[in-house]
Amino acid sequence: QVQLVESGGGLVQPGGSLRLSCAASGIYFSIYAMDWYRQAPGKQREWVAGIFSDGRPNYANSVNGRFTISRDNAQNTVYLQMNSLKPDDTAVYYCKVVGTSHWGQGTQVTVSS
Repeated sequence: QVQLVESGGGLVQPGGSLRLSCAASGIYFSIYAMDWYRQAPGKQREWVAGIFSDGRPNYANSVNGRFTISRDNAQNTVYLQMNSLKPDDTAVYYCKVVGTSHWGQGTQVTVSS
């Protein structure tokens, strides 16, 4: 049974930072690419960043230069370091195993003063 558990969300002021984690179990983690998505209230879920099994990252234009995706295959975990956060980054953030229907439950990120 595949499980993805996100953590690390919270309330942060504009300009602040957060680090999200997504711990995976039930899959051979190291062979899969992983994605982060987010969904803001009233908006469609959007892709934020992805990382290939070899560690190569990709980013949406809206977060490029501010967010960093990484993975630790020994810990079966993918991370999203978010810096210079803006109110528009407020959303529920989800991790996903690429090429599957496996999603985490999401973690709320709120950027507000």
